[in-house]
Amino acid sequence: MGELSTRFDGTARSTGDDLKQKSVRSAVVAVCAQGAQFLLQMATTMLLARLLSVEDFGLQGMAVVLISFLRVFTDGGLGAATIQRLEVTQEQISTLFWINVAVGVALAASSVLLAPILVAFYGEPRLYGIIVILGVAFIFNGMAAQHRAMIVRGMHFVTLAKIDVLCLAISSAVGVVVALLGWHYWALVAMSVVNSMAGVAGVWLAHPWMPGPPRRKCGVLSMLRFGWMSTCNNFLVFLAWNADNMLVGRYWGADALGVYGRAYQLATMPIHQLNGAISGVAFSALSRIQNDDERLARSFLRGFSVLVSTTVPVTVVCAMFADEIIRVLLGDKWMEAAPIFRLLTPTALAFALVNPLSLLLISTGRVGRGLIETATTTTLVILGIVLGLSHGPKGVALGYSLALVLLIIPIAAWSKHGTKITWADLRKAVEKPLLAGVVVSAVGLIVRITLAEILPPLPYLLIGSGLVLGVYAWVLLIAMGEKQVYLDLANQLFRGNRADTQANAN
Repeated sequence: MGELSTRFDGTARSTGDDLKQKSVRSAVVAVCAQGAQFLLQMATTMLLARLLSVEDFGLQGMAVVLISFLRVFTDGGLGAATIQRLEVTQEQISTLFWINVAVGVALAASSVLLAPILVAFYGEPRLYGIIVILGVAFIFNGMAAQHRAMIVRGMHFVTLAKIDVLCLAISSAVGVVVALLGWHYWALVAMSVVNSMAGVAGVWLAHPWMPGPPRRKCGVLSMLRFGWMSTCNNFLVFLAWNADNMLVGRYWGADALGVYGRAYQLATMPIHQLNGAISGVAFSALSRIQNDDERLARSFLRGFSVLVSTTVPVTVVCAMFADEIIRVLLGDKWMEAAPIFRLLTPTALAFALVNPLSLLLISTGRVGRGLIETATTTTLVILGIVLGLSHGPKGVALGYSLALVLLIIPIAAWSKHGTKITWADLRKAVEKPLLAGVVVSAVGLIVRITLAEILPPLPYLLIGSGLVLGVYAWVLLIAMGEKQVYLDLANQLFRGNRADTQANAN
């Protein structure tokens, strides 16, 4: 194990295989935690879809447009700045903490001021109270930003996983209870606010660091610049990822947005969970080796290939069994969401391909280039959404998916420029998972032709998805010879756990 040096925030730096082992263990923990969160979210979604109306979800979707916009500015990119910097001081983190708190208070006040505009835009007076209550969460998010960043910086992902799962469990329980009491859309509002409250309590208990007073001339200007550029990038991403909800709600109403929103959530939730798990680990790990071009390229490509490999079979299952997924998870009253869900499934694979490339830019400090890239792609994504808007939610879903798929190659070209990563490297990283995906797509079609009219929805979904996932694993690991890659990952995990055990024993 490499030599370690620890600073005030508990961040351990290492060389050699130590970072690789810690990254693998952290990724496994994060993926398992996201898996637990996914199951909790699915269970909560299934319950609330039966307890609440389509209109309730539509109202939430309208409110989320403004709240998501304000959320872009929650930490001003300062959490990412803390993680990305190779060295940080007590004075810098304390100053950033108070900036985050001030921003949180300002955003809560902004939600009150902007709520009437959203009410007028949608013509829905109930949105005012929803927005005002949701805005309270910004204060808690500001208080948690730097504590959470230091936990990620130190790669303490087991701790973070426990906090996230517990917060989701508490907020989900509150949401279900409020729905059972008959308070309709307030159940969804309560879930969001309680999650933020539990989150700040969790990170403060896990990392009991107390901020000092803010200081001038403590070297935060470069971190503020990084945060500002990162926030601008996040704002453009917000426009691209939320224009569909905003326009569907404005021109097609709350019911249409409720249906579209549920379809979008189900189509993108698996990859967002998986990407959220891996990106946090990858950002911290890649930031530590940003000055080692060769090692950076190897580490990125390895993680990129694993992420695509795990996303492909999920995308195939969602596309092949969209009707059964909607019927089983949401119920018959939501079947209008099934074709929208199917049209949105390509976005999951597109996210798996483009999100890591954007992360590569940010972790190496090239936020300016990332901002230009995001500005261009956002324009094209919104264009695709607008072109499909006249055809309703289905047209929006198709336009959204096509725009993202067409942007994969340009984003890859722009992101890899200036690195040691070549087109051949990217092709090698994704060709086997994509070819295996083509094979299992044929398997899924055969299953659909032979079993769709014979079995009830749930057994059909379980058997069909089981066959697709099983065949995919065999094709990728055995037929295409990728088994050794995953054995190596397992070995890194085992070696890391054994080293921890020996260290604890000593």
